[in-house]
Amino acid sequence: MKLQLIAACAALITLSAGSAFAADTITAKLSAPIAAKTKFIAGGAIFNCEADACVAIAKSQTYSVAACKTIADKVGPVTSFAGFKTFDDTKLSDCNAKVMAKAGGATTLAKQ
Repeated sequence: MKLQLIAACAALITLSAGSAFAADTITAKLSAPIAAKTKFIAGGAIFNCEADACVAIAKSQTYSVAACKTIADKVGPVTSFAGFKTFDDTKLSDCNAKVMAKAGGATTLAKQ
């Protein structure tokens, strides 16, 4: 009986802790749709990209300019990067700097 009670308590604690440590969704909107679905790692999370968006279930380190730069490098300029909060124009410019330099700066990003 005691063993069943201990097992029930352990299960309850595990379920409660799971929701407390749940990760958030991070979404990168792209300036243009991609041709085919793609998947890659950026900022320690797996991003699934389709059409004009890349989405990951992520931890806090994924919400970074470095992760955004990886996404831009892999699938093109990012017009919005949102998770815990949304990147401002300065962070988006930094995110897209490398990919814009490759394009000769000719690409302009549309505001979402």
